Amino acid sequence: MTTSNAIIYLDPDSELNLQSQIRQKLVEAISMGTFPIDRRLPSSRKLAEQLGVARNTVVLVYQQLIDEEYLVSRERSGIYVNGKVLQGRVGFEGRARKTINISAEWQQRLKTSVSSAPGFSCPPNWQQYPYPFIDGQFDTSLYPIKEWREASRLALGVREIYEWAGESGDADDPMLIEQIRTKILPRRGIQAGPDEILITVGTQQALYLAAQLLVDSSSTVAIEEPGYPDMRQLLTQRGASLVHQPVDTDGMLVDQRLDACQLIYVTPSHQTPTAVTMSMQRRTQLLQKARSLDQLIIEDDYEFESNYLGNPHPALRGIDKDNRVVYASCLSKVLAPGVRLGFMVAAPELIAEARKLRRLMVLHPPLNNQRTVAYFLSLGYYDTFLMHLYAIFQKRWMALRYAVNYYLLHDLTITPSQGGTSFWMTLPSDLTVQYLVQEAAKRGILIEPMDHYYATEDVPENSFRMGVTSIPHDKIRDGVVKLRELIHELRANTIETFTTAKGTQYVGEELRKRVSDTTMRCLIAYGDPCTIELHADGSMTGRAGYANEDCDTGRWWVEGDYWYRQWQRWAWAEIGVYHVKLERNHIKLFDEQGYLIENALLKKSKTSKK
Repeated sequence: MTTSNAIIYLDPDSELNLQSQIRQKLVEAISMGTFPIDRRLPSSRKLAEQLGVARNTVVLVYQQLIDEEYLVSRERSGIYVNGKVLQGRVGFEGRARKTINISAEWQQRLKTSVSSAPGFSCPPNWQQYPYPFIDGQFDTSLYPIKEWREASRLALGVREIYEWAGESGDADDPMLIEQIRTKILPRRGIQAGPDEILITVGTQQALYLAAQLLVDSSSTVAIEEPGYPDMRQLLTQRGASLVHQPVDTDGMLVDQRLDACQLIYVTPSHQTPTAVTMSMQRRTQLLQKARSLDQLIIEDDYEFESNYLGNPHPALRGIDKDNRVVYASCLSKVLAPGVRLGFMVAAPELIAEARKLRRLMVLHPPLNNQRTVAYFLSLGYYDTFLMHLYAIFQKRWMALRYAVNYYLLHDLTITPSQGGTSFWMTLPSDLTVQYLVQEAAKRGILIEPMDHYYATEDVPENSFRMGVTSIPHDKIRDGVVKLRELIHELRANTIETFTTAKGTQYVGEELRKRVSDTTMRCLIAYGDPCTIELHADGSMTGRAGYANEDCDTGRWWVEGDYWYRQWQRWAWAEIGVYHVKLERNHIKLFDEQGYLIENALLKKSKTSKK
């Protein structure tokens, strides 16, 4: 069955008749996820031909499965798997990859081997989970199909085929080199000549080439801690001594621990995995140290810097005056992982050696793909799509930021970041993330634990990551609410709720008097201060951030036992309904489910009458 890359085998010795066998195999394939929800099944005529049975036999099976809601028939389209049958099966993770134990005989034959690094494995059927907060998974709904088809059509013209189909040695497509040089690199502040650019099979090959050429057993290399596991594995395979350099909110620390290194590997745009952006001051310090100690830097710009709260910084390569930075990036992050095209920018001498080494591996990435991407860039499709992605990911990123700050403010903290596609979060020490990850998956929520990003033993047991590349905007808030429910169930004996919280409940006129002409001060989930002024006329003003960069206005009022407020933008501009308790000079707001939403210091305004 070519439609699904699966074959239904009919056993001639089976006690079941043909109709029952076909039905049994189809149900099994649906349950195992062999037939994806959004892929059309073969027509009854085609399946009958493949199986060598009468068409009517297949028609009857299809009709039965449609009647029982295993399948759905779409007018003028075909027959598809009904997504409802897979609901409640989010725990299914597909067929496990077979583990091959290397025999003693083959251990003697192999001169090198790659260890299987422990790590988080995203379920292959992650798209069947309602809330996949997994960073880096490709959202196929965003793919620019029309534009990619047009670029492919142009690349398949007769003249184009003559250009890329012949033997070109180890040369890359000059059209793509020129497009990268003039369209992509200037975005990152990089100027480069054609002899400084090499096309690679994704960023991973660029990193592999750099490691092979610049690292051996005599090398000491600094790598971020936590950091990218695959790069750590590449360096370990080369026999390098590693310095696991800590990361803070400004990126990799630049201190004396780097002095013994010949090479430094960094992800400055959005650090893997914390997503923090390296500050300009830190970038300058790093380049100054590299210059003074004659060090080289590998800059992995796997995700172009997308700062939603500030202006993007130039790449390290863009401000490098000494040709010390080896820059690696990719087009796959924007176009699709399956395109597998990346590029390296470095000194001409290094590019020439990398080209020789690449030639021994793959000669060059497929030139037809290179030409297609070149047209995609030259026609402006890349720029348009990049702006489209930026807008979508910004909307999703802000939605996750707001939802976590509102629903999980008192359950976790967010490592501050300026943008990107993910957040690094830390829970209280009484909750183990591995258990949370398992329980969340049972409820259709996918989050990523952080332990595999650490090389040292100082691994936090309560950190995890949530991403937005694979989850639709309209699912984010609901997913965070369900995650809160789970966290509160797991921490039922330690969390503060309306019924267990200390303090006195205030209602009605007494509540209105106590909060009128006051100022609420608190911290939000990502550590910034927030101030809310509650004016006597029922208006309110909110200011968040160290420079009051996020401001909003709204109104508040009291009715019976509840306090109400509504912002213009904050909290989705919805009317919030809260129980209120006051404990000394603190005000605590609890939503209608009894969850703590806000715990703030409450002070009378200086202008209020005493």
